[in-house]
This record gives sequence, structure tokens and C-alpha cells, in this order.
Amino acid sequence: MGILESGRVKVLKNNPFSGISLSGLKLSLDKVRLLAPVKPGKIVLVGLNYRKHARELKMKIPGEPIIFLKPPTAVIGPKANIVYPKEVRRLDYEAELAVVVKKEAKNISSPNCDKYILGYTCLNDVTARDLQKRDSQWTRAKSFDTFCPIGPWLETDLNPKNLRVRSYLNGVLKQDASTSDFIFSLPYLIRFVSSVMTLLPGDVISTGTPSGVGSMLPGDRIDVDIQGIGRLSNRVYSLSRK
Repeated sequence: MGILESGRVKVLKNNPFSGISLSGLKLSLDKVRLLAPVKPGKIVLVGLNYRKHARELKMKIPGEPIIFLKPPTAVIGPKANIVYPKEVRRLDYEAELAVVVKKEAKNISSPNCDKYILGYTCLNDVTARDLQKRDSQWTRAKSFDTFCPIGPWLETDLNPKNLRVRSYLNGVLKQDASTSDFIFSLPYLIRFVSSVMTLLPGDVISTGTPSGVGSMLPGDRIDVDIQGIGRLSNRVYSLSRK
């Protein structure tokens, strides 16, 4: 792991959860292969958290967050392939702002949750939409291997209250919204999730997707772009393709 500054990566001696300690080694960013910036124990996602997205779906504003989980085995990093499962008939992208938990958190009561956040990143909540509609719950539709691209890195100095969240399919803008449209604020989400389950260092909370979700096909490139963070790019790959 390392710290990115001015196009160079300062390599860390250890993981950032135990404090920042530099090894002295510096690498050029173009010589580094970016992996997912975190190996989470769990990934907690919010099912509906943008007002315009709720209106798009003709759904009532929920009274409390709708949360679900993805397994760690779904995580991939930048430029890794999203595998289109053979049994899936519709595969969707969902651009989201995600946060990485810095330290153990349970039943947080303070409105200031910054001390529990290590950083912010882009996340694509890849979803088998046909399976989601078929099942009574979302686990199968959200949990295939490669269904959770995260990256390209963590941004540690960021105000999440009014960030532009966009997705591009093959270069065409598909989603474009601001986190100011959140139904539930980020501090509220962290407090809510911590009231249900203990959050551990490296866990990820993803904050929901805006309106404009749509389908992907094998060969497509999907980009999640978030103001102040950067762009997460992945391609869709089918095992049945030559």
C-alpha cells in the first residue's frame, strides 16, 4: 500500500489502520498496477438513498435506510473484468460513493463520524437485475464474484456533502447526481449501520446509487467518476466469449 502524491506512490511499511509509516520507497504511478484499495471484511450497501432515484422508481421515501451486504469475494479493482454470469439475462451498473471504516465502531452516537472514516472511494454495485426481481431478497443478484469493483484509490481529504457522482457506459454519460440529494446523510448511515452490526477496520459502507441505472453487455466499459476522488474503470467480460 502507499500514498499517492503528485503522480508518485510513497510505499508504506504497514497498513494505514495502524498509523502511517513510510518505507522510503517511491514509485511512479504509471509503473504501479492498482488493486482494490481495501480488502473489506464486509461491504454494507444502501438500497435507496437518492430522492430523484426514488422518484424515478416511483417509490416512497423510506423512513429508515434499506441495507444489504455483498461478500468480500465480489471485490475487484480498477481495470479488472466484471464477469457476466451465464445464468444472468440483465446486468446493471450502479455508481456509488463508498467509505472505508478506519476503526472499530458500534452504536455510534456522535453526529461527527469523521474519526471512523479512513477514506472515500468509488464503488460499482453491479447487479443481476433479472435475478433481483425474481428473488425475494437481493443476495444472489448482488453477490457474484467481480460484482463489486472498488477504486481507484482512497481519498482521505474530502467533504462528502456535495460531490458529483457520475457513470459512463462506453464513454456516454448515464448517471449524474450530487450527494446533496441523499435521503440519509453519511453520518446518519454510519450511525445506523453501527447500531445493527459492529464495523471493523477495512469494512466498506456504500451510500446508494442515483437515477439513471442501466444495463451492460459483454465488451462494454463502465466508468464510475466521483468529484474529488477519480475514476474507476472496468470492462464486462463473458466467459462464453472467445
